[in-house]
Amino acid sequence: MPEKCLTDAQVRQFHQDGYLIARGLYNAQEIDLLSRAAREDKMLDENAIQREDGEGGIARLTLWNHPGDDIYGMFSRGHRLVDSMEKLLDGEVYHYHSKMNMKEPRVGGAWAWHQDYGYWYENGCLFPAMASVMIAVDPATRENGCLQVIRESHQMGRVNHTLTGDQAGADLERVQVALERLELVYVEM
Repeated sequence: MPEKCLTDAQVRQFHQDGYLIARGLYNAQEIDLLSRAAREDKMLDENAIQREDGEGGIARLTLWNHPGDDIYGMFSRGHRLVDSMEKLLDGEVYHYHSKMNMKEPRVGGAWAWHQDYGYWYENGCLFPAMASVMIAVDPATRENGCLQVIRESHQMGRVNHTLTGDQAGADLERVQVALERLELVYVEM
């Protein structure tokens, strides 16, 4: 399978918008393989934790720190992903953690508005020289509750986080001000 990496234009787009949707980085067969593996992986379900979203819903996820020798580790250590991240961040990268969000469409709990850097900062990462990668193993649409981002909000700096349900969420007053001035984007994949 040919290895792809991000283009210079995509890197510029990432730095301008604060996020990037890299469609086609993985082909349909690769995503299908990842999706089937996740559905058959009993450990994901057995190790899932739940977090209340502050609105009566429950979000489920499994989190692990070390990329193993399984399919998830192969994706996270693969040249396509690593080389792309190194191009975005202009330097060597390391694996912080992996997470599988197990959100039930339309009924699963939401994730509170947050900045990943808001969490990383509290874990000793003083600078936002990190990025998150999301690979959709199922269709993620506006109708079933896809990820939402606020374009250019990375230029706001670190936003304070407080508890929203069981989740650490961004200061909602700041989020509301951002939403009045910046574009809300539904990340459909």
